[in-house]
Amino acid sequence: MTVAANLAILFYFKYFNFVEDSINKVLGADLQIVEIILPIGISFFTFQGMSYVIDVYRKDVPVQKNIFKLALYIVLFPQLIAGPIVRYKDIASEIDDRRVTIEDFSYGIERFIIGLGKKAIIANSMASMVDSIWNNGATENTWIIAWIGSIGYTLQIYFDFSGYSDMAIGLGRMFGFHFNENFNMPYISKNISEFWRRWHISLSSWFKDYVYIPLGGNRKHVYLNLAIVFLLTGIWHGASWHYIAWGVWNGAFILIERAVRKNREKRGVQVTKSWMKDLVAKIYTLFIVNLGWVIFRAPHTRDAVEYIATMFGIIVPKQVGFSLLWYLDRWSLTMMILGIIFASSLPSKVATMIKKNAPEPVETIVRYILLILVFYIAIMRIVAGTYNPFIYFQF
Repeated sequence: MTVAANLAILFYFKYFNFVEDSINKVLGADLQIVEIILPIGISFFTFQGMSYVIDVYRKDVPVQKNIFKLALYIVLFPQLIAGPIVRYKDIASEIDDRRVTIEDFSYGIERFIIGLGKKAIIANSMASMVDSIWNNGATENTWIIAWIGSIGYTLQIYFDFSGYSDMAIGLGRMFGFHFNENFNMPYISKNISEFWRRWHISLSSWFKDYVYIPLGGNRKHVYLNLAIVFLLTGIWHGASWHYIAWGVWNGAFILIERAVRKNREKRGVQVTKSWMKDLVAKIYTLFIVNLGWVIFRAPHTRDAVEYIATMFGIIVPKQVGFSLLWYLDRWSLTMMILGIIFASSLPSKVATMIKKNAPEPVETIVRYILLILVFYIAIMRIVAGTYNPFIYFQF
């Protein structure tokens, strides 16, 4: 009953107008569209509350009898608006007995600064370029500009969302809460299945534990279960057909990859590993993910189709609005290169190498200097720039 009530509230605020509008268009009805203000982050805190109810029902966690402690979990402000989705069982012990240490507080500040830098420096820079390209529409962009816009958005959404997650994890640590990681370098994945194990981990694991496994998981109706999960993933992100199309797009490749993998296992084919195969696999994954983000970014499904058609030269602009260098100035190009570097595993490898070979005082000094520099540039960008809300605030 409680789960149904949560879903009913979510449906009313997020999907009621979408359903009415779809009925009007498909059936030619004249249902009156009621203006409903969408609460920020409703999908996140609704799923978070549902996880508590379900875990209590399953007896995975005891009932929290202190209403103030339960309220603390429900309105836990560091990650309330845009995740990660925190399950009650992961922080139940810290709600009852929470300790704040100097080490945790220091780590929390560092993590918050890293997240702030991702958002204010890289994501916001990409947002300005991407918005300019998209605002021109498919008819005024060359194929190379369209590709730059899609790559820019691929970087923007990663640094925007992972930046918020870093800031939330950092704030939580400063108050004594240890939230699970939400990203693990998703753009180095070798297939779409791996990508979804690395991207928005809290949502993927939520659907796995509360939808996929109860439906049968890997035991029965595997392909149907996966299709349902990714359909719901698209619906969860927004009340629009292009979000549903994005979920179907990802789900289709998940199903294809699973079918290919099972066919190989059935025939006993041994897959040999090589750097060339790994490179091809990563390029394939980035290609599919990039096109998926075009579908995600587009205002409507038709706009996504037109944009992709421009990327592949199917739609040729009659009149180009601006040249490539208008969008890709020196700052934007620098941020794009830095974004590509920091979306890879290179920075973590360099950090590990420095930590292993450099004396501890030197490593500490270098880290603090870099953090201060990132914080300074981030603040300057916030003061000088325009307001760019987090992308996932709308979900």
